[in-house]
Amino acid sequence: MTGIPFPDISPEVFSVTIFGLRFALRWYALAYIAGILIGWRVAVAALKRPHLWAGGVAPMTPAQLESLLTWIILGIIGGGRLGYVLFYRPDYYLSHPLEIPALWEGGMSFHGGLLGVTTAILVFCWRERAPLGGVADAIALASPPAILLGRIANFVNAELWGRPTTLPWGVIFPGEAAQDCPGVLGACARHPSQLYEAGMEGLLLGLVLIVLAFRGGALRRRWLLSGVFFAGYGLARFLVEFVRQPDGQFVSPGNPLGLALHWNGWGLTMGQTLTLPMILIGALMILWARRQPRAVPA
Repeated sequence: MTGIPFPDISPEVFSVTIFGLRFALRWYALAYIAGILIGWRVAVAALKRPHLWAGGVAPMTPAQLESLLTWIILGIIGGGRLGYVLFYRPDYYLSHPLEIPALWEGGMSFHGGLLGVTTAILVFCWRERAPLGGVADAIALASPPAILLGRIANFVNAELWGRPTTLPWGVIFPGEAAQDCPGVLGACARHPSQLYEAGMEGLLLGLVLIVLAFRGGALRRRWLLSGVFFAGYGLARFLVEFVRQPDGQFVSPGNPLGLALHWNGWGLTMGQTLTLPMILIGALMILWARRQPRAVPA
């Protein structure tokens, strides 16, 4: 099998040793920091244009967004970790509960992070008496940059790679696990599914949301942008799951595709199972928002 050799990229930007302790800045952390900052600036740009919003009034001020941002970061980290523990490896972490906080060992779930962010938004809107739909739309607009850079960081880390492929852009990822491809002689090339997700869930979805928000009047219909985000991310993730290697705990001799739900050789991966509700909720949000009259500035 032929493929593109994995580039020689260190997962660490740099490292320093202080008093015998080694500290490293990893691309993964830097990607999320940069993505959140870019998304924050995009949302601020929209909030500073009240004519884009329902009734000509932004749902919150830039200062309120900064306050919300702190809680969103905590929601991403806490929800992402707990989502991974509960959705992907509950048996292991029930037996090793002290390892649950060990974020440095890897293991985050987008869907868990989404639940954490949703909780942060609900609490913020309740405390600040801000319109939930408008705040949700602002956060939806700000989310794709972090997804884009986060998926690129997954590629740099040589993790979350795809299934074996003979396509010319298949990548030969390093590591024993990546090269464990039954029936493949020589180097095993795999789908760079991280880059597929970066392009679809981050770049493409982000451009669509920006055009709808700044040129399409979507922010004048509350929940419309949120619906597009949910449905767009869900559909992109559902499609990529067909070529993404599932988590090892789902793979067995009788289930080589690693399907979480399966019957008669057909089924869904865990990613697809968790994503289907997102697509449904997003579609319902879009339909509901489209039926509401567009609120133009007073």
